[in-house]
Amino acid sequence: MRGPAELADALPYLMGFYPDDSIVMVALNGERGRFGGRVRIGIPTDTAQWPDVADQLAECLISAGQERGTRPAAIIVYLCQEPAAGESGKDVKDRLRPLAQRLRTACGTLDVPVLEALCLSGGRFWSYCCPDFRCCPADGTPMVMPGTSVMAAAAAYAGMQVRGSLKEMEARLTPRTGPRAVEQEKALDAAAGALVPRMLRRDGAAAVRRDTLDLAGAMIHRFRQDTPSGSNRARDACDDALITDAEAADLILGLQDRVTRDRAAEWMDGSAAAPALRLWRALARRCAGGYVEHAVAPLTLAGWVCWSTEDGPSARVALSCALALDPDYTFAQLLHRAINEGLDPEPLRRCLREQHREAVSAAAPAAPAPAAKKTPRSTKRPGPSRSGAGSRPHGPRGGTGPGARTTDGRGRRRAGRDGNRSRR
Repeated sequence: MRGPAELADALPYLMGFYPDDSIVMVALNGERGRFGGRVRIGIPTDTAQWPDVADQLAECLISAGQERGTRPAAIIVYLCQEPAAGESGKDVKDRLRPLAQRLRTACGTLDVPVLEALCLSGGRFWSYCCPDFRCCPADGTPMVMPGTSVMAAAAAYAGMQVRGSLKEMEARLTPRTGPRAVEQEKALDAAAGALVPRMLRRDGAAAVRRDTLDLAGAMIHRFRQDTPSGSNRARDACDDALITDAEAADLILGLQDRVTRDRAAEWMDGSAAAPALRLWRALARRCAGGYVEHAVAPLTLAGWVCWSTEDGPSARVALSCALALDPDYTFAQLLHRAINEGLDPEPLRRCLREQHREAVSAAAPAAPAPAAKKTPRSTKRPGPSRSGAGSRPHGPRGGTGPGARTTDGRGRRRAGRDGNRSRR
């Protein structure tokens, strides 16, 4: 990057989306200033929070680099916010200047300089570090045409994708409103009322888990058979039409069970990944009214599928939405931390595949034993018993002596474990 214009143009490629109303800090490593870690957070509306937020962001970015053995040599700061009604981009830049200054001070206190601080608003950018109006005019500099910069060419060559704006990505996960939300909430109320007596029955929890997973598998098959096209909004509308309010309600309530959620996470790769992601997004949009917090489970599953299919930016957005609803949701916490630390999802995928194989083998009936051949009864009188192995007493048929297989009395093997390895 050779100047503020290219740094401003690089931001969506660094993040994987266009950040809205966000503070973004990017670490530069080594003498050549290679891009390193980055942090993003929404701009607090309360200006009294700006000093604390600045200190925490600087500490987070620098300490994360130190833990990886690469303390940042410098930092780039981005402040991204679109003008409000009656406001210009320059007004946004002036209003956010104290925040930019506080971020620069927080980094300087930790002995890491801010190389550049930019404000992006209304299709233009301003530098808080350059006092020369010849290169950084007071009215701002227009952003370069999308796809025409060096960074755009390098990103295209590397296969990097920009997935729209942060607001657009969050809109795909936001619960619906209006009359359709009212109907969905009624379906959720009805499903919750029917769920209680089912759970009180003997083995009710196991039956609900089985029914939820069977329904989820049927929905994934339905989604796979009907792949929509067009814009994200059009595709989401098609997905919403593929599932009824009653089906969505049963799935949303069933996924609140931790064991069921962990089994549902097995749809994570291959041909099931794309329809599963569409289903989890659709269920998150159905958590309307008083059931908003029920969206944490499908949001976390959506984040897991995105991470498993190497879509880190979408995974971070989904998991951030889940943690915004429930900061203590353990599964979302673990996934979010794993993504931020650059871990490989393959070990978890292997664990889930093994869990799936164990569940399938435990559910499959054992093959019937071949019938024993009848032998003619001997007419000779038995001779005297001899000592040794031949004189050892034999237990009854079906016994559990050494080498025998334990059964449940009906010719089936008795499982030693239920095969459930799910964790919070």
